[in-house]
Amino acid sequence: MLTLLYNLTLLAGFVLVAPYYAFKILVAGKYRRSIGQKLGVIPAETTSALEGRPRIWVHAVSVGEVTAAAPIVAALRGKLPRACILLSTGTETGQAMARELVPQATARMYFPIDLPWIVKRVIGKVDPDIIVLTETELWPNFLRVCSKRGIPAVMVNGRISPRSFRRYSRTSFFWEGVLASILEIGVISAVDAERIRAIGAPTQKVRVMGNAKYDSLASRVSGEAWSLKAAQLKVGADTLVLVAGSTHEGEEAVVLKVYRELLREWPGLRLILVPRHPERGAAVRDLAAQEGHAGILMSEIRAGRVPRNEVVVVDVIGELFALYSLATVVYCGGSLVPKGGQNILEPAAWGKVVFYGPSMEDFMGEKALLEEAGAGVCVRGERELFEGMKKILSDPAELRRRGAEGQRVVLSSRGAAERYAAMIVRALGSRQREAGGREGGPGA
Repeated sequence: MLTLLYNLTLLAGFVLVAPYYAFKILVAGKYRRSIGQKLGVIPAETTSALEGRPRIWVHAVSVGEVTAAAPIVAALRGKLPRACILLSTGTETGQAMARELVPQATARMYFPIDLPWIVKRVIGKVDPDIIVLTETELWPNFLRVCSKRGIPAVMVNGRISPRSFRRYSRTSFFWEGVLASILEIGVISAVDAERIRAIGAPTQKVRVMGNAKYDSLASRVSGEAWSLKAAQLKVGADTLVLVAGSTHEGEEAVVLKVYRELLREWPGLRLILVPRHPERGAAVRDLAAQEGHAGILMSEIRAGRVPRNEVVVVDVIGELFALYSLATVVYCGGSLVPKGGQNILEPAAWGKVVFYGPSMEDFMGEKALLEEAGAGVCVRGERELFEGMKKILSDPAELRRRGAEGQRVVLSSRGAAERYAAMIVRALGSRQREAGGREGGPGA
């Protein structure tokens, strides 16, 4: 009965939103690359690329999950060099990031909509030996079909944010059965373990294994990335730069006002604004103009326009992590507005002091880590942000010391990716033993 209700709700929702997506596809071209695969139409070049065994299907819905999956896939490739590793995403931005960060994947595609006839078709075509869900991606029909076909599923880098926990808790009677179908559940922290058990995960299946994003960050910090971005944006080694990353509507106005005040004391200070949603780039540039600042879009720079001292507004994906390398100081968005925060570990990995607002519910562990190191600063509004940045910019030695300590604690927390990869290999071995051995198994 619960499954029937879920499917009816899902189908009704699909019918309701179909006209909206059709409009976006026809008028704006958005979702055009992903809609066919989401409906179960897998390109021939994808299926023909699926060679090798075991066949490991890793799902990472969007950019954040891809960042976590990347070092796990790399570790798997090291352990199973002949494996076929399929990486799926749910968003087009996630797919673009997957192509950039996960070269070890054999093939990539979009994850199907969780309607029974669609997931049956796709699972039949892919024929995976194991499913790896990154963070907390629970699709009941997909997992049910896998369970019926004897395909094990594991969760890696699992996390349950406070908002997700409240949502799941209201329907835990439904999720208990879904979670029971997962063979092993690896989570980031003890808090995540407690939450996922509370919504129905069997206690014996849940293990605290750490955050694979630490491994991902460590592998991406390089002097080459700094050099490329510095040359592209005409930033010198001594240039002071404020990078405001993953900002939401309402936050850019605050940052622009703080920037205007900081310019009084540091007239050479540059500002790079990176909206969480790149399609807002033009609107953010216009907002900068209203505040008296000339602006330039990253897409214009890519097209050949030379930046001078304008506010750079990033309206393309995949730039933020490398741009943090240029920062003297960082504001991380989604935090002065009630969005739960964004990933403050990324700038910290570059040795930057990071400012953020009080809404950090989705990153409480990361917040505590950086604040203990002195590299994270929580502010309540425009005035505190200005005063905090003015104080730290006035003491370059203290700025470097605190940033270096934050970088040390972030980069010393590596190792989770290897643990998750080992868990996946164990799960594959368990399946092989149950099946009596299959040609081309984990040891192949």
